[in-house]
Amino acid sequence: MTSKLENLEKGVAKLTIEVDAKRFEEGLKHSFNKNKTHFKIDGFRNGKAPRSIVEKMYGVQVLYEDAVDYILPSAYEGAVREHELQVVSRPDVDIVQIGKEQNLIFTAVVTLKPDVILGDYKAAIIEKVNEEVTDEDVNAEIKKVAESNARLVTVDNRPAKMGDILTIDFEGFVDDIAFEGGKAENYEITIGSKTFIDTFEEQLIGKNAGDDVEVNVSFPENYTSEDLAGKKAIFKVAIKEVTEKELPEIDDDFAQDVSDFNTLDEYKNDIRSKIQEEKKENAKVEKENRAIRKVVENAKMDIPKIMIENQTDKLIHNFEMRIKQNGLTLEQYLQFSGQNMNSVRESLKNEAEEQVKVSLVLDAIVTEEKIIVTEEEFEKKLEELATSMKFDINKVKEGLQGGKREEFEDEIKLQKAVELIVSLAKEE
Repeated sequence: MTSKLENLEKGVAKLTIEVDAKRFEEGLKHSFNKNKTHFKIDGFRNGKAPRSIVEKMYGVQVLYEDAVDYILPSAYEGAVREHELQVVSRPDVDIVQIGKEQNLIFTAVVTLKPDVILGDYKAAIIEKVNEEVTDEDVNAEIKKVAESNARLVTVDNRPAKMGDILTIDFEGFVDDIAFEGGKAENYEITIGSKTFIDTFEEQLIGKNAGDDVEVNVSFPENYTSEDLAGKKAIFKVAIKEVTEKELPEIDDDFAQDVSDFNTLDEYKNDIRSKIQEEKKENAKVEKENRAIRKVVENAKMDIPKIMIENQTDKLIHNFEMRIKQNGLTLEQYLQFSGQNMNSVRESLKNEAEEQVKVSLVLDAIVTEEKIIVTEEEFEKKLEELATSMKFDINKVKEGLQGGKREEFEDEIKLQKAVELIVSLAKEE
């Protein structure tokens, strides 16, 4: 196999790869053995017709696709290694020459990882992270606990207000026609939760249990259902019950009910201690984030769009996994939130771009500093991973076969780069 590299526009390269006829013949043999049972020829049992007969009856071209699929990946990967390319896109492949007893020639156009010009990453100046725990922090945590222990009390002496929980029946209409998915009974809705579109919840403020209300709303232009997108709708709502949260009194009895402490002061001290630990850990993470952001700001790079698109795909996949853990499909989430895939994708692009920038800059620092991973560091991180996953360390090692070990080492290198820039950053 031979290959030639040609630089096209900035960040794009073209590989011309030639595979000798002998290797292509191996591909043809593989293709024939894979597909021989598919060829029906009179006088031969299924799969027993010689290849020469098959080629004569069907044409040798019938074997080309699987032959190319068999040969191309290894030839392409070999050319990438030969020219030491860092590819960030799938290759755009074009077959230039193909034929029996001929060399296979194909081209692969790829997008390359961009060069990064690092600024002064050894003296980042960042704002000092505040770790102080205030009385407001403690009281906010107590209020949160109190709300989770609140009783729901039926309201019958006043109209509904912000924060109330209403039990309703409703049905939605567009142009006086009920639409699918717009009806429910005994549905609980919290006013101010923004669960429903537009001003649906706000229009229930001031109403009483037993009232029948017509709620007028407009569906967003980018709503998931094309039949409803941008349209005005009327919901006929029957308010069956209005409830509110009745918070417990914050005293020693409350502390005893929700904790192992006898007095409110003891409970508050415990909360303060826990918040302090949490703030300390959050401050560590925030200091890292601020140092990384500053270093990224000082760097220069031209990011190929494909890298941002690929990272956006990863974010969407992770988002979908989180939704599934809550018992929803992505389609259901889009319907409930009034979004579509285009709007979700657009909302994630900035985050994806920032993540790509961080990855490129940290990788450039790894190269610049010649950061390596010692066997001792590798084993230590492996033990930490096994402990966090509650797996036997040998099982974790088994999962790092092949290229997985190299990926894990790369993650360690990036973390070491983060530790370096944080250690050198100055807080003001």
